[in-house]
Amino acid sequence: MVAFAEGSPCWVDASLPDVEAGKRFYGELFGWTFADSAGPEYGGYTQAYSRGRNVAALAPKPDGRMPTVWGVYLYTVDAYACAARIRAAGGQMVMDPQPVGPYGTAAMAADPGGAVFGLWQPGTHHGFEAQDEPYTYCWAELYTRARDAVDVFYATVFGYVPEDQYDTEDGTGTTGTTSTTGTTGTTGAASDAEYRLWSPPGSAPGADTAVLGRSLITDAFPEIMPAHFLAYFAVPDCDASVATVRRLGGRVTADPFDTPYGRIAVVADNQGAVFALLSQSRGNGDREPGPDQARA
Repeated sequence: MVAFAEGSPCWVDASLPDVEAGKRFYGELFGWTFADSAGPEYGGYTQAYSRGRNVAALAPKPDGRMPTVWGVYLYTVDAYACAARIRAAGGQMVMDPQPVGPYGTAAMAADPGGAVFGLWQPGTHHGFEAQDEPYTYCWAELYTRARDAVDVFYATVFGYVPEDQYDTEDGTGTTGTTSTTGTTGTTGAASDAEYRLWSPPGSAPGADTAVLGRSLITDAFPEIMPAHFLAYFAVPDCDASVATVRRLGGRVTADPFDTPYGRIAVVADNQGAVFALLSQSRGNGDREPGPDQARA
């Protein structure tokens, strides 16, 4: 069982118009298997498994006007107390905490920049049984235009320890934490950095401990793009997975590109839910074979 710190992503699910089509798409792309859909009291929620371990879920949209999206849920030991902190820090509750049978307590919130995220207080459902391995969740980022407001918000609500990432001309980047005085510290004070890593409270800041990233929606993005969380899934070969997405009727919003953390692409499934793919950089050792390589 994966242990989660307060504010760490512990679950993801996709809200889709057609869950059966989603099962075919993600079953082919990631090799996932699926449980029978839960009853109407649980909205037809369908658990997804990788090698028999719980890694995600697909859910039918209860209202066609709702977005088709991948949602990210943050772990909390007390959803009701967390909801109170969210309101006090300038966020809004989209759905107040409510029990989900014996499985846990769920809530939905929006930060001051409008990005929606979930809360999960576990009962019998503890969240990911596997992550950070091929065909499972591996990372999430918040994209926002309200940098200063959300930096303070998440530090207040979850106690995140920040480390800012600055681009340099050689592409290697520099890092630094921020404080109210502008010197090195561990608060969520305003910074001019376009990218920030968030680590759980009590941990040292940096990539080794980070659980979330915060990026800016700049002029390079479409004006209509809303603030949002982007879920990443690990794959052995990013390019092969992108080719599979296209073959299955999905689309590519950002072609594969290399970063210091691996090769990344941003894609959408064949119903429009956007997510990211991440593989180790080419030449970084053996990769575990999966569905893409099996079809090659």
